This record gives sequence, structure tokens and C-alpha cells, in this order.
Amino acid sequence: MTTILHGNLIHTPAFGKLETIHGGYLVLEDGVIQGVYRVLPEQYAACPAEDYGEGLIMPSFADLHLHAPQYPMLGMGMDLPLLDWLDTYTFRTEARFEDTAYARRVYRALARELIACGTTRVAMFSSRHTDATLVLMEELERAGVTGYVGKVNMDRNGGPVQETTEDSVAETLRWLEGCRFAHIKPILTPRFTPSCTNELMAELGKLALERGLPVQSHLSENDGEVAWVKALHPDCGQYWETYQKYGLWKSGALMAHCVHSGRREQEAMAEAGVWAVHCAASNVNLCSGTAPVRELLERGVHVALGSDIAGGDQLAMNKVVVMSIRASKIKRMETGAAFLTVPEAYYLGSAAGHLYFGGGAGFQAGHLLHAVVVDDSAMPEPTRELTLAERFERAVYLMDRRHIKAVYSEGIERLRQIPGPEKR
Repeated sequence: MTTILHGNLIHTPAFGKLETIHGGYLVLEDGVIQGVYRVLPEQYAACPAEDYGEGLIMPSFADLHLHAPQYPMLGMGMDLPLLDWLDTYTFRTEARFEDTAYARRVYRALARELIACGTTRVAMFSSRHTDATLVLMEELERAGVTGYVGKVNMDRNGGPVQETTEDSVAETLRWLEGCRFAHIKPILTPRFTPSCTNELMAELGKLALERGLPVQSHLSENDGEVAWVKALHPDCGQYWETYQKYGLWKSGALMAHCVHSGRREQEAMAEAGVWAVHCAASNVNLCSGTAPVRELLERGVHVALGSDIAGGDQLAMNKVVVMSIRASKIKRMETGAAFLTVPEAYYLGSAAGHLYFGGGAGFQAGHLLHAVVVDDSAMPEPTRELTLAERFERAVYLMDRRHIKAVYSEGIERLRQIPGPEKR
């Protein structure tokens, strides 16, 4: 079925490049983009159209690092450093997800809020609990969110959510057997090196190889964590080698933070095709530092953005984009590195993540539509008529769920499917 979206089209087809079309047309065939037009071709004149008027039609967001069971603790423990924060708040919160009924309530609300905020693709950590992880995957699928979810593995230094090595492996296998979802796929998730024994890391590396599974974890987030890893693995010169020696350092692996990744670690990422996921809000909230995003990009490392809730305090990815810009300006003041522009940061929070999942950068023909429609008419009235580029910048900084009028995931409009009270 051919459908047409009409409105102001804004996208970033390449890093640092912004394209705008006033009153443009997106032509879809069964949700797949056929083309972007300034003037609608005659052959489509009789096709049904969704007219968004002066609305801004932009690619949706992709959040490549967040912790689903930490959703209930947003905004808590923000005065603590990383390791103290984990012990005081995080592990205790995650322990609640032994209760699948509780998990269902939390994860249904999370999935709906993701869509309401315009996030349609994710790479997400669950807890160690197999049944709750399957509930999470089901609720994301139901809401229209796509991407990866991982059952967390941690057989040491995990407090009330620690597993035995045997249980961690057995439950990972049981979880993989239960993954039967169309749009939410499994990703192996050793929490981070200090929480996984050598035996567990080796078993996960075998699974990654034998089943061709992707991997996500944390890397060089905090000075204390880096020192801890060195003490646990004195044979490894750098943090990244603790993943490499077990087969977990592979193309497409997602490594969150990379705040303290030096030149050699960055080069190793580029050589292996490992992605860095920049989590600016969390890095600042937990006093971990400011990641060298420009340096990573210049060395050829793929970079995307993550909300990293609940170390990060905002689930809405436009706020994550803005925080990434601010963090880059802090880096500019420290080192002189060029800060991220709005189109560059939006690309990292949107197009980069879509590319990771095999989608297109911007509104690229041949890919299912992932888009958000923003009504900026209720924002403060400007003193003059704004260009589309200016309206785009203002929307990135100011929009919230009140301004999001439609969200397309896999070519289907999802926002109208959210029940009334939880839609806004």
C-alpha cells in the first residue's frame, strides 16, 4: 500500500550534514521509503496522504545504551560516584525484578514512554532475571520499539543480584531459547569486567562465536573502575583486552562510555569495528568525566548515543542529544577540540543508531520509516520567521512529549496505539 507523509522534512543523511525540505513529501510503500520529494510526482497524486501541515518530520531516535530495570530509580543517587551508586541504589533496585508482575508494570510503562519520546530503536540491558528479561522484550515488541535486549550476566561483585557461574550460563541459554520476537533480538551482556569471572567471560565468548550473537558492555567509564579492572586482570595492559581475550571484542560490539579510552584503546575499537556509545549525562552525573567524542570519530570509531538511565537522568533522547552538545563544549574548554554542532549530535542520536541496526541515515530510500513528527507551534513565539534549520535546532532543545504528534517505527505509526492516560 502506498502512503504519503506531507510536512517539513528534516534529516541528517551524513554526519554534520542537514537537509531540509519545506512542504515536502515522503512516499512509502508498505512502510518502506520510496523517495523524498519537493513536489509530489504525478503518479502518486491519488494516493492517501497524512498531512502534517507545518509540522517537522524528522528521523526518530535510537538509544544504544540504557538499563531497563533502573527506570524506577531515575534521578536518584546523583551525588554518588559510579561504584558507590551501584552498591547503594542500582543492585537493590534490580533485585526487585525477580517479581515478574512488577517487571510487567515497569516495563510496559517504559516501552510506552520510549515511543512517546520518539525513541524507536534501542540496545538495552535488562537485569539478570531471565523471565523478567523476556517480559521486557515482549513489552517493547508490543509498543513498537525495535532493537536488542540483553539478560545481564554477573557472577561476582553483584550484591543481591549476583548469580553463580553455572546459573548465569544456564539462565542465559534458557533466555536465548525464549527469544522468539520479530523485532527485539538478543544481545550478550556481561555487565562489565569486574562483575564477571574469567570462566563466565569465556563461556559468553563461546556463545558469541558459536551463535553469532552481538555483545554489549561497559568500557573505561570511571577511574576507579579502570584501576579495578587492572587489578583483576594484571595480564592485560588495557581495559579492552579483558574483552578481547575471551572473544567478546568483535565487530558490532557496543561499549558504553569510553570516557578514559586513550589512543591505543580507540585504535583497537576502530580496528575491530567496536562501537562507542556516548552517555554524556551519566558521565557528568556520576563524575566519571567527559568522553573524547571528536577524537573517537577522527580515529574512525563508530559513535552513537545512549541515555544510560538511570545514571543518566533523562530518557528523552533529544535531551541526550543536547547534553552531548554541552559535554562537547566542556571538552572544548578543556582541550580545544571542536564541539558537536546540533546536526552532528542529532546524527549520533538518530542516524548512527539506525545505521547500526541496518537502517538508513536520514530518509534513505529502501528502508522502513523511523520518524517523529514534531509540532513546534506551541513553543515560544519567535520575533521573526525562522528557517527550517532554526526550527530544527529549537525543537531539539525544547521539545517534549507534548510536541510529538506521531512516531513511526518500522513504517507503522505507533503513538496512536498507546492508551490515553499513558500516552502523555
